[in-house]
Amino acid sequence: MIENSRNLKNTNNDNGKSTDGQKTGKGTLGEALARNALDDIPQPKSDAKEIVGLVKSSGRITGYQLSDGSTVSKQEGVSLAKDGEIKGVGIAHRKDTEYLKSLPDGTEDNNLGNLPSISG
Repeated sequence: MIENSRNLKNTNNDNGKSTDGQKTGKGTLGEALARNALDDIPQPKSDAKEIVGLVKSSGRITGYQLSDGSTVSKQEGVSLAKDGEIKGVGIAHRKDTEYLKSLPDGTEDNNLGNLPSISG
């Protein structure tokens, strides 16, 4: 049976959510794929800090600024996240180097790449 496409209503907007605010399969699948790319998703403690900025040197991320105002190196950030001290991130790796990635949550505003940068 072929349906007339003029009678079909598209209720999805560009961010993978239906116009009534519910997640569609597109958003859920994308989030699932992003989570599968992570090596570990640590369970954050109730008082875990958030990453609010990136420390960069010559355009490369060298560390993270945390919600308490402190800055830590990339490796310190990974260790803190593994210990549940940083929330909203997972652990990934490239070759032999571990680094943090934002957990997919349906919004790009809080992705690490969209956070403000400070010179390191």
